[in-house]
Amino acid sequence: MKYHIFIGSTLDDLKNERKEVHRVIMELGHIPVTAEYLDSSAKNYDQLLSKVIEECDYFIAIAAHKYANAQEKISPLEPEYNIAQKKGVVVISLIIDEKARWKAAKKEKEPSVIKKLEVFKKKLQGGVHETWLSTSDLCVKFQSLLIQQMNLSPQCGWVKADQAITPSVANELSRLSTENEQLKRQIKVDDGEVVTKLRDHMKNALKVLALNKVMLSFYYTTGDNWENSRQFRYLRIFKLLAPELSVGKTTAEVSRFLGTVLNPDPDKSVRKDYPTPSNSVKKIMADLSMLKLVRCINKDEVSGEDEIWEITEYGKELFSVFRMSQLEKAFIKTIS
Repeated sequence: MKYHIFIGSTLDDLKNERKEVHRVIMELGHIPVTAEYLDSSAKNYDQLLSKVIEECDYFIAIAAHKYANAQEKISPLEPEYNIAQKKGVVVISLIIDEKARWKAAKKEKEPSVIKKLEVFKKKLQGGVHETWLSTSDLCVKFQSLLIQQMNLSPQCGWVKADQAITPSVANELSRLSTENEQLKRQIKVDDGEVVTKLRDHMKNALKVLALNKVMLSFYYTTGDNWENSRQFRYLRIFKLLAPELSVGKTTAEVSRFLGTVLNPDPDKSVRKDYPTPSNSVKKIMADLSMLKLVRCINKDEVSGEDEIWEITEYGKELFSVFRMSQLEKAFIKTIS
């Protein structure tokens, strides 16, 4: 199943952020959609834009400190957002944190325009939203919210024509579903005991992840040695890696991802080739594998090819339990 995901934002100030969100969507196996390649001077532009957004499954609204380009009276994001709301497309908003470092040239200066921007941001905050401090933080927050909404608000998505379900297949699935429900009612095994054991096992796994730490160092493009050695909890690392490993990642790719996301000095860029030590990354993956959370799907000692890691079904379940507990805590905090 592939989803069409529309990326909406102002353009000039968020080029890099749009590019990274585009990359994340493609790495997750879905289809990014934007309006920047449409001819805005065309007479039927509004109708075309409306159709493009309506056919998308999710709408991503990225907002920073710019409302619109100098020649525009209204932000290009606002009408796109309004269309998504009107058409019932699931909207995910990512709004820059006021504490984030941002160039003055990419901020509005006129009070009237700033006011428009603030009003629009409040509108975005009325739905599913998060704030972000940097491009890497944006990617992590975006991926987490997207996966959450895919679980909470699954859409029709897209499949190849040769994979579409025919009426006969649909009838057979319906029959099997009915049969499955009947079999479930006939089973006399006490599933409650099994579920309780599984929950206890997951609690223990989360406890182990929360109590144990690993040391990571960082290698920067401007440096000549490892720097900024820090300890990170395994739970934090698992939380970050779980969505990434839905698609297999090599040890080098895991190192690059952790180096980018966990970099304690955002003013310095980490190198692309193993920004975190390979032996540390392999230790992390081995430990997660021991806990049955990930598995190595390609280890060729002869050819020397890099390992490829992916999350296990148990790992997915554990991540789901962890995220649900986080959401429940956030909900309780909101209503208390």
